[in-house]
Amino acid sequence: MLTKRIIPCLDVKDGRTVKGTKFVDLRDAGDPVDLASRYSDEGADELVFLDISASKEGRKTFFSVVERVARAIQIPFTVGGGISDVVDVLRALDAGADKVSLNTAIVEHPEFLFEASAAVGSQSLVAAIDAKRKGSGWCVWTKGGSEETDLDAVAWAQEAVRRGAGELLITSMDSDGMKEGYDLDLLRTISLCTSIPVIASGGAGTREHIRDAITIGRADAVLAASIFHYQQISIIDIKEFLQTNKIPVRL
Repeated sequence: MLTKRIIPCLDVKDGRTVKGTKFVDLRDAGDPVDLASRYSDEGADELVFLDISASKEGRKTFFSVVERVARAIQIPFTVGGGISDVVDVLRALDAGADKVSLNTAIVEHPEFLFEASAAVGSQSLVAAIDAKRKGSGWCVWTKGGSEETDLDAVAWAQEAVRRGAGELLITSMDSDGMKEGYDLDLLRTISLCTSIPVIASGGAGTREHIRDAITIGRADAVLAASIFHYQQISIIDIKEFLQTNKIPVRL
């Protein structure tokens, strides 16, 4: 079994890290550069930086903040939010990102994934899918979880793989910020029908939730925010717990 990754997430709005519940009721969680540096020192395997209001506001991501974060850490770093063309992808990578997360832009223009993959390679591209339960399945939402689409989340995940995504970041909007566990059905369904790594997002509240995302949800990596920002559980505690549960991690 490959080593499983623990990934803190920085949702950034107006230059500050924020955290909400089900994508609303945002509250301040600190300076993104300070948090990034702390997580790098505490043993995070990677870091995700999402400028959560960029697409909704029709603007580009704050690359100046990206550059500052990149200088403060020694771990791989994914950037997303407001990235809408290959020029933006290249700019994010030049600013210090190792990977780029794409969501709204690839839903609205699916050919963008082909173009980006041809330019930088699938290994640098993460297809982020914000999914909410609808009937017996899940639908895709865009623009920071503010606009519903008619896309089925599982079908869109498969399409994103075909178009060149190297990883999938799956966020359950129903579970986000609730600290009651990940949507294991969503994770498992997508993990079993796609061939690239899946990152679980939305719902971490305990070490057991993270274990279940890996063992039941079949996730290759687990993303969390609140439990790290507010120092409710440490990264090392999670990794030691996973190791005792025979899940390989990097200590």
